[in-house]
Amino acid sequence: MEEAVEEISNRAFGLARQYERKCTGCSQTAIAGIFDALNIENDDIFKAASGLADGFGLTGDGTCGSLVGGAMVIGYLFGRERKEFSDMMKPMKSYMLSKKLHDQFVEKYGSCRCYDIQKSLMGRTFNLYDPEEYKEAMKLGMMDYCSEVVGNAAKLATKIILEEEERNPQD
Repeated sequence: MEEAVEEISNRAFGLARQYERKCTGCSQTAIAGIFDALNIENDDIFKAASGLADGFGLTGDGTCGSLVGGAMVIGYLFGRERKEFSDMMKPMKSYMLSKKLHDQFVEKYGSCRCYDIQKSLMGRTFNLYDPEEYKEAMKLGMMDYCSEVVGNAAKLATKIILEEEERNPQD
């Protein structure tokens, strides 16, 4: 089963990276890669991630959208439903799995904040609303850097999901 987990996780990496390069929107591209690798369809989750790119609304000043996208899929699969809303312990599994994703992501990138990752990988941050800064970001390879980050976030999330399903197939 470990071989299948690795294969599916690598597929999520490749798809998410490809989607980021072609379509952009790190939260949505991570979700699309994970969903496609796991054969999941849910346009509501995908659409809900629309405003979460580049650290929240292209601000850079928030958690990397691909990490948020991975946590959204974890919440979708292991989270609390509305009918269970009053059960404060019900979302605990999604909290723990999302924390695991966060910790692995931060171990790899040193931070979960978009601006920190930009600075680490590209030496500076960018205001993507400014046309000149946008051009500079593209010239410096932002799409290559971000697509790799998105792919890795999708891979990490997919691996966590598959390992949890393997441990607890009934949940």
